[in-house]
Amino acid sequence: MKKRIAILISGRGSNMEAIVRNVQAGMLQDCCTVEIVLSNKRDACGLEVARLLGIDTAVIESKGKKKAEFETEVLALLEEKHIDYIVLAGFMRILSPRIVSRYRKRIINIHPADTARFKGLGAYEWAFGKGLQSTKITVHYVDEGVDTGPVIAQKEVDFTGATTLEEVEQRGLKVEHEFYSRVLKQVVTAHNGVER
Repeated sequence: MKKRIAILISGRGSNMEAIVRNVQAGMLQDCCTVEIVLSNKRDACGLEVARLLGIDTAVIESKGKKKAEFETEVLALLEEKHIDYIVLAGFMRILSPRIVSRYRKRIINIHPADTARFKGLGAYEWAFGKGLQSTKITVHYVDEGVDTGPVIAQKEVDFTGATTLEEVEQRGLKVEHEFYSRVLKQVVTAHNGVER
């Protein structure tokens, strides 16, 4: 049975788009369906991208709302959609233990660095500023911390010869877009026998 996923975004959603395309006509079409793309920001560019791809979207704004109230609304939507896995794709909110415990080992995130070396925002800026010749893209399960969950897989990105931050980001995103879908497939197929 195909796993039902929700993709959570806050911005442009380029990883979301790559995953949706892989669900519709790529490596994920036999194992997943994207039930909803959810944003905590009404003006997130990725919402229009998702709509154009024929995906249902929802906005639950976090700004000006108590975290508990926001998360109650998010959980209600996830349960209404019978979501098996939550995929974070540039979602700029830290999930509370309430959501993490409800979906333990069923929330995954991509981080553009080795989480043992750099956590939080600005990973490509960090790599560029340090003059790193490579970095590791990390896909991990989400726990109660920031980029502290168990690592599922990592893939190296070569920055040799990159002279601008934009070039570093482009090389990284190219890897992210293929790698995230590949790891998502690995996760959902490994758990295919597990009841929701």
